[in-house]
Amino acid sequence: MLRFLRIQRLAVIDAVEVEFDAGLNVLTGETGAGKSILVEAVGLLLGGRASGDLVRTGEDNATVEAIFESGGEELVVRREISASGRSRAFINGELATAGALKELSARLVELHGQHEHQTLLDPASHVSVLDSIAGLAAQVDVVAQAFRERQDAFSELARVRAAVAERGARHELAAFQFAELDRAGLNTVDPNEDAALASTRKILASAEHVRELCETSYSALYERDDAILAGLGAVWRRVGELAALDPAFQQYVDAKAGIKSELEDLAMFLRRYAEGVDASPSRLQEVEERLALLERLKRKYGPTLADVVARRDALRLEIADSEGGDERIATLERARQAAHETFVANAKALSTARRRAAAGFGRALEKTLAELAMERTRFEVRFMDLPEDAWTAEGIDGVEFFVSPNPGEDLRPLARIVSGGELSRIMLAIKTLLAETRHGWSVDGERPPSGAAPGLIFDEVDAGIGGRVADIVGQKLRVLASAFQVLCITHLPQIAAYADSHFQIEKHVEQGRTRTTVKRLDMSGRIEEISRMLGGAALTDGIRASAREMLGERRQAKGESERAKAPRPTRSRTP
Repeated sequence: MLRFLRIQRLAVIDAVEVEFDAGLNVLTGETGAGKSILVEAVGLLLGGRASGDLVRTGEDNATVEAIFESGGEELVVRREISASGRSRAFINGELATAGALKELSARLVELHGQHEHQTLLDPASHVSVLDSIAGLAAQVDVVAQAFRERQDAFSELARVRAAVAERGARHELAAFQFAELDRAGLNTVDPNEDAALASTRKILASAEHVRELCETSYSALYERDDAILAGLGAVWRRVGELAALDPAFQQYVDAKAGIKSELEDLAMFLRRYAEGVDASPSRLQEVEERLALLERLKRKYGPTLADVVARRDALRLEIADSEGGDERIATLERARQAAHETFVANAKALSTARRRAAAGFGRALEKTLAELAMERTRFEVRFMDLPEDAWTAEGIDGVEFFVSPNPGEDLRPLARIVSGGELSRIMLAIKTLLAETRHGWSVDGERPPSGAAPGLIFDEVDAGIGGRVADIVGQKLRVLASAFQVLCITHLPQIAAYADSHFQIEKHVEQGRTRTTVKRLDMSGRIEEISRMLGGAALTDGIRASAREMLGERRQAKGESERAKAPRPTRSRTP
């Protein structure tokens, strides 16, 4: 349950602190005063989406903080929102994620929004309502997982089938391209063949000049009468004599053997190189043709020769894969069939459980609606088997609620015939049954220990009702509040008069800024507020007398109800 709520700098709220009690807490105020902002603030604490638009104009951040009680344990939850839209959450002072808040919220508060009853107008929502009432969440999760696995198997099979369907044309093209690359005899180890050939072509194009340079240089080193190698002998003798006179020359004397050896190696290399130069036009043409082939392949599959080699290898694998397509399809078909059968088996089991629960749900809802002044209402859950292409993660059932609010009228789809007030009461009846299903509570049972059950928040559950029906709804909320802390935003005095704690929400303009305040009302304050709700701005003594009488009747009825209620064991009523 929610014990304490503090809101700072959120929308029109500058700073508000509220201490809530057990039982029925009612919040009233003029339209637009900011009542729903309190509900939105609690929603933020339960992991709701944060937005910078929620921060009060001119402020850097907003803060919502609450103390919850659950199973005797107190939890402090805080949410901070910056004007840029970033938010941080804390549980007992420790950083927490929005996901952690959502997980925690299930045992703290159940929030029923302002227009939630409108979801009943969509038949697609009815199956989830039935599942919640029947307590089938675990089975629904199993079916949802089986459905996802079935969809994955179908998708993979469709993908491979599509690939195989294109295999003929693709295989032929891949085979042609691979043959073209394979014939080229590309060097996988050295992907720089084109660079080496370009260098060779340059040499071959200048073969005569290269040979002449080599022969002339060799002759100058070794063959001429004035050959350099022959003349070096005299040079070394003179350097030797100089070294005997000055040790500074000794290093050159010591290096003469190496220099002579290098010059001899150069001479031999020049001679061999000159002899190896192939100046034939055929060799040059061969290199030119090879280079042209490689350039063409690079333009087609490149841009580099390494890319061309990689493309050849990829085509080899693609051809091998395509040749194994039939076997792959057979394997995937078996996997798809297995996933399909698993889903169908689980979905049928879920369908059986739903149909078994539906009759009990219908009877329980009719009884609860009778307590909400819809005494002759008939309600029925109808099923239809969906075609396979309409199956979803919720199973194979089409579920729709049929209702007849008036005697003598046929059952018709709920979405078509109920009025706004009837829709609100049906939703309240469903929420009552959900409280019983989820928390083992019964109308006939004792109130659970303080803080043992989560709080219930209703934002304008009174939409479309008034008069005697509003009084009955107030009675129902008080019964719920005997087991749960209930926070209810209402515009109806008949409901507000049933409150154990009454809070007034007002909006003021101070120094050009709008401010919302929350005030706990004492008895005189309640009389004034209920008088306003009864008569508007023009309050008279007669209206105040009516408000006083209404509050007195509710207090008397509550006292008689509590005296009549003898202690008894808790009995859980499930549909």
